[in-house]
Amino acid sequence: MRKIELDDILRYRIPSCLTYSPSGRYLAFQVTEADREKNTYHTSVWISEDGTARRMTFSLDASIAFWEDEETLILRRKSEKAPAEGTELFRLDMRGGEAEPWMTLPFPLTGMKKLGENYVATGTIRTKDPDAWRDPENVRKQKQEEREKEKDYEVFDEIPYWRNGAGIVNGTREALFLVKRTPEGKTDCKRLTGADFSVESGLYVSGDKVYFAGSRRGQVESLTNQPYVYDGKVTCLYRKRDYAFSGFFELDGTLYFQASDMKAYGCNQTPDICTLRDGRVEKVYTPEVTLYSSVLGDTAEGGDGFAQVEGAYLTLATVDDHNAIFSFTREGDALRRETVWEGPGMICGMDARAGRIAVVYQGWDHVAEVFGMNRDGSDLRRVTHLNDEALRDRYVAKPQRIDYESGGYQLHGWVLLPEGYSRRKTYPAVLDVHGGPRCVYGETFFHEMQLWAARGFAVFFTNIRGSDGRGDAFADIRGQYGGIDYQNLMDFTDAVLKAYPNIDPKRVCETGGSYGGFMTNWIIGHTDRFCCAASQRSIANWITMAYISDIGAFFSADQNKTKGTTSPEDAAVLWEHSPLKYADRVKTPTLFIHSEEDYRCPLAEGMQMMQAIAQRGVETRLCLFHGENHELSRSGKPLHRLRRLREITDWFEAHTRTE
Repeated sequence: MRKIELDDILRYRIPSCLTYSPSGRYLAFQVTEADREKNTYHTSVWISEDGTARRMTFSLDASIAFWEDEETLILRRKSEKAPAEGTELFRLDMRGGEAEPWMTLPFPLTGMKKLGENYVATGTIRTKDPDAWRDPENVRKQKQEEREKEKDYEVFDEIPYWRNGAGIVNGTREALFLVKRTPEGKTDCKRLTGADFSVESGLYVSGDKVYFAGSRRGQVESLTNQPYVYDGKVTCLYRKRDYAFSGFFELDGTLYFQASDMKAYGCNQTPDICTLRDGRVEKVYTPEVTLYSSVLGDTAEGGDGFAQVEGAYLTLATVDDHNAIFSFTREGDALRRETVWEGPGMICGMDARAGRIAVVYQGWDHVAEVFGMNRDGSDLRRVTHLNDEALRDRYVAKPQRIDYESGGYQLHGWVLLPEGYSRRKTYPAVLDVHGGPRCVYGETFFHEMQLWAARGFAVFFTNIRGSDGRGDAFADIRGQYGGIDYQNLMDFTDAVLKAYPNIDPKRVCETGGSYGGFMTNWIIGHTDRFCCAASQRSIANWITMAYISDIGAFFSADQNKTKGTTSPEDAAVLWEHSPLKYADRVKTPTLFIHSEEDYRCPLAEGMQMMQAIAQRGVETRLCLFHGENHELSRSGKPLHRLRRLREITDWFEAHTRTE
């Protein structure tokens, strides 16, 4: 069979953003594919009807906004005539024809839903000029020219002042708008929330009401917010600031939502499903696992993981190392949970309507495709075949499960073996550590791992303490970073080498990104058992992380169980868990991969660790990607993703080569 090649990742076509029409006759979704020549991506809109799929847009990139009615899909498109800070919307008729201009909003749109004959939307505003969207064209141009003169300067007066993937966000908010279409076909917009208020959840529409969560921002963004309703006016439903609210839905006239007080397990605590009774937040259901998908892959995009249909609320869940679909129905004052579907692999998005559920599903042997099933989870059938040709006659390594015990826990992982694996040969290997840490690896296609298997490496990966899928207590490693998690990884490596004795222990590489990058930095400071390592978008110093990262104001202290870094005692704890402290012990040749605009694990983290070990004579190399952020490996520019993977692969091959 043919081998997986490095640039195959640019051949995959990835579906996302599933949405049924009101009756369920049509299923709309987006398909994203790489343009290698222009080093960008193009997104088209597809429709599935009666189990077959067809492409609907061709000439311009388009993304789905919402269904206007059964035959009309509203799209977002960017044309040459688009206003600099506005949003163009087009209407696409299912009965034929190209998308036609429909409405231009005078602000950058972030979300939109129908509300009777009108619409509600969220859009970005500036606190110092919250109604700039009202300006006539000549004033807009004048302000744009003034901003152009100031483009070389930034003034920060709140945190976070930047956000990964969004850039500079200082002084910006997500406002709620009411949007009307006049009889003359014009657009009438009204801002419903204050200049300093930010909507922090998706909009949920029920009848003539819109529910959402948000808060009035101070100098430092809070982890908590409040629930609101708009029904002609905006009303706060709960005035205390002691929960983080999200995920609104309604069953039999009762409003439910997800809420976390973060008291037991910190900022990563799983929210409970709650309702409001007598002005109090009342817990109705406490999930055993997270109610979203945290299974990782590098060939899949996101989308909604919930749907409401036929008196039930459906949501994705992460169970152990895979996904399930849960259904919630009301029984008196309680909620009844039923598992509709569960299986290996990953689900990246879901919608449901008229007795059908649609999902973007990815197994170990195929890249993400659209599948459909009955409302009860039966008869899972494939709808698209977007990637059949890309994987035709390719060897795809099947994950081989390994069970092991570490730190009093029963754990498991997997090994991908090269084609024609023989116990009469010796092989190099790669240990891959996932990010998060509250994410999971599963039996799902992972291009970079399949590439390394195709290059002759045995690739092994696992879910250690701190991973998702087994509840909050298992996932909670606050104050233990570099302890139980490190021990789990070393025990897993021992288990793999015992099960596969023809893996050469002197030719085992290690890599990981984000939390996996932290762990890579930690590993090289605590063992020299790996022949080389590749540290990606990493954390090296919890103190600098606290004061630079977009999540640093709370994440460093939360994950290390300190109150901050304002005292010598707190700083000592953060330093104790910082890989940089142990740089003088490093002997392992280490490659660093970092993006210039990574505001989640900022560039300074990789630079500190690289420079610290270089000064001590350790072989090292840092590959910096301009114009990229924390999502380089998943959604970076096509040629940048290729360069990243080539850098890592070349590093591994150079350090495992035998004469």
